[in-house]
Amino acid sequence: MADATPIPMPEGATGVLVLASGEVIWGRGFGAEGSAVGEVCFHTAMTGYQEIMTDPSFAGQMICFTFPHIGNVGANPDDVEADNPHALGMIVREDVTEPSNFRSAEHLDAWMRKHDRIGLSGIDTRALTRRIRGGGAPNGVVAHAADGKFDIPALLAQARAWPGLEGMDLAITVTAETHYGWEGGVWRLGFGYGGEGAEDERPHVVAIDYGSKHNIFRNLVKAGAKVTVLPATATAEQVLSFDPDGIFLSNGPGDPAATGEYAVPVIRELLATKKPLFGICLGHQLLALAVGAQTTKMFQGHRGANHPVKRLSDGAVEITSMNHGFAVESATLPEGVVETHVSLFDGSNCGIEIDGGRAFSVQYHPEASPGPQDSFYLFERFVGMMR
Repeated sequence: MADATPIPMPEGATGVLVLASGEVIWGRGFGAEGSAVGEVCFHTAMTGYQEIMTDPSFAGQMICFTFPHIGNVGANPDDVEADNPHALGMIVREDVTEPSNFRSAEHLDAWMRKHDRIGLSGIDTRALTRRIRGGGAPNGVVAHAADGKFDIPALLAQARAWPGLEGMDLAITVTAETHYGWEGGVWRLGFGYGGEGAEDERPHVVAIDYGSKHNIFRNLVKAGAKVTVLPATATAEQVLSFDPDGIFLSNGPGDPAATGEYAVPVIRELLATKKPLFGICLGHQLLALAVGAQTTKMFQGHRGANHPVKRLSDGAVEITSMNHGFAVESATLPEGVVETHVSLFDGSNCGIEIDGGRAFSVQYHPEASPGPQDSFYLFERFVGMMR
């Protein structure tokens, strides 16, 4: 692949994005110094940058935020979806300002440095987003050096050598190391993450963690369940040893076909038990693979908090939060598997039901953090089935 015409380094540049195509985009670095290689994608949410950066589904990716004022509410220990960030870095239009929010505990720049994540500001994020929309999500390297010294040929070689997400099992890198019981419900101002009642009276969900967002477990608790979390590599025997009333398949990063090498046989065994089963995002894709459907890498993916999804049972439209770069191919759904939801952006599959709805899944994120709350009914439906 021929190199693009090099862009001269502007005065004061301390950060750079180098794409595998040869494009070099200069900016101002913040957060940690160093470099990171992965897939460059864009996200359209106007809020929730901490939730996005800590979502394990973004492992292997750096995020171009279309909203320009990232960092304006600072950072705090509550607005996270995992213990540490999983997105490799962030690319933003405006410099990170001093935070202006009563919940802020630290500056975003300090939070990024503490977690060894690279930020790049001063970027024409509109142009970069249009480039991704037109050419697909590219591989690239984001780098930050306070002295402004970069080895561009080495960074370009690094971007071109990275194999891409297709065929990559990343769930194994972000899953829980061992099983544990989840504690705490959804966050409330002035109360934090409080519990929701006596656990021994609640239906018991065993959640398989392929890279889960914490707010999914919080919403399961809010809907009336107690939750035990198991690693992605858990066997069907291990799952069933906890005597669950229902089984949950979490979201996560990477290629579902690669994760499916070990996850799909387990899911098939669990389906045979006829216990209620609910999947989200990667869990949705793995469930589809388990019943014989196929998944494919999307051209640019769906990432934002404003994606309209049509519910086919009654025509209702849900405004959803999405984050995925792979999709279930509707045409490959076998007999007995019903398509329940579709994207109104491109018609791609967003939900399925199996066995009369005893097992179901959606491509989007009904826990909605960040994003709307149109789809909480799915948690209530799942818990209701277990009762």
